Amino acid sequence: MSKAPVILLASVIGCLSAVHAGYVPDACMNCICYVQSGCHMPDPICHMDGGSLSCGPFQIQQRYWEDARRKGGPLMNVLSPFPDYQRCAASWACSRQALDAYLQLYAVSSRLGHSPTCQDFARIHHEGPNGFKSAATIEYWEKVKKCLERGPTL
Repeated sequence: MSKAPVILLASVIGCLSAVHAGYVPDACMNCICYVQSGCHMPDPICHMDGGSLSCGPFQIQQRYWEDARRKGGPLMNVLSPFPDYQRCAASWACSRQALDAYLQLYAVSSRLGHSPTCQDFARIHHEGPNGFKSAATIEYWEKVKKCLERGPTL
């Protein structure tokens, strides 16, 4: 079996890490990306997911992006045929900034009662501000945890 797909994925994740130095540790963000989309830019960018339009490699929804903007300010200023959150989700850098800003808003020690961990980041990303308390996010966290332990696999 060829190692080319693994090398390609490692290269993509390495490139993504190079453009990120934020609140959420790179390994955690990369595994969230991997669990959400295989860390691929989807084509088409958006799809319906549980009654909401989810976009990009992190499956960002409009309300998520609006919250991220409250923390992170304007996240993207490039002309595009997409509404702003879709344009952001179609950009690797902007989608990572949105995830980071969203988690800076909600994954904070004053809400959690402890310093945030990757588990908190993943569960809040997956289900919203109170996802860290929801039993429904445990299975998602287990997938992210497996990625952290073993690295992303194809």
